[in-house]
Amino acid sequence: MKSNLKNKVIAITGTTGGLGKALSLELEKRGAKLALMDFDVEQVNKQASELNALGLEVDITDYESIKKAMAKVNDHYGQIDIVIANAGITQMAPMTTTDERDFSRVIDINLNGSWRTFKAALSYIEESKGYLAAICSMASFVHCPLQASYAASKAGMLAVCNSIRLEVKHLGVDVGSYHPTFFPSPLMDNVTSDPVGHKLWGGNKEGPWKMITVEEVVDEILNGLEDRAELVVIPKRKTLVAKASGFFRRYIEKRGFKGNEVQEAIELAKSLSN
Repeated sequence: MKSNLKNKVIAITGTTGGLGKALSLELEKRGAKLALMDFDVEQVNKQASELNALGLEVDITDYESIKKAMAKVNDHYGQIDIVIANAGITQMAPMTTTDERDFSRVIDINLNGSWRTFKAALSYIEESKGYLAAICSMASFVHCPLQASYAASKAGMLAVCNSIRLEVKHLGVDVGSYHPTFFPSPLMDNVTSDPVGHKLWGGNKEGPWKMITVEEVVDEILNGLEDRAELVVIPKRKTLVAKASGFFRRYIEKRGFKGNEVQEAIELAKSLSN
C-alpha cells in the first residue's frame, strides 16, 4: 500500500547537488515538508527559501553536526517521517596513484556519513515509525576499476541498510537502499569530462554504462519512498543484474571493459597525476 508523501516531514542530505535538487523539488510539489541539509550554507539557504523549506548547514563527517541538525528539524516540524541519506562524492584513480586521505574521504562521506545520518535520526524515526532511505548506486553491485573507494562505500552502505533493517523492524521502522545507474548530474559532468572516466565508460553513451535521465531516477525514488521499499534498482530492468551481481560479474566486466581499456585508463591516470 502506497503512502502519500503530502505533509510528511522529510530530511535530506546533500540537497544542493544534482539529484538532491531534483528530488527536493519534486517532493515539494507533492506537498512534503522538507528539511534540506548541505555543507554549502549559502546554497542550501537559497534553496530552502525557494522551496519554503527548512535549510540547515550540515557536515556529515561530524556526528554532532548532523545530530544537532536532526534535533532542529524535529523542533521545527514536531516530527521526522523520512530521512534520505543522499550526500556523496566520487573519485577515479587507480590504487597506484590514490592518496590514502582521498580514499578515506570518500568512505567517510559516502559510508560513514550516511550511517551518521541514520544514527542521528533514529530516535525521531522510531517515534514516527518512519523510513530510512540511502541513495546508494549500481556500484553497490558492479564494482568498476579505478573506483575502489566509491564501490566500497556504496557496497558498504547496502550492507548497512540490510543489517540495520533487522535491528529496527520491531520498532515499526523500514529501511531502503536505492541504486541508480549513471544519470546526468554535476558529479557525472566531472566524470564524463575527465579523460580517465571517458576512457573507462566511453562517455556513458551506450552499453551497460549508458546514462538514464534524472527524471527517471527521481520518479523511481519517489515510488520507492511511497512504498517504503527495501531495495530499488534504477532502471528496473537492471534488477536481475543487481540481485545476481556475483553471477553476472564476469559477463559485465567482459562486455563493459574491452581489450586494454582498463590498462590504458590506469596509464592515463598515472600520466595526469604527474
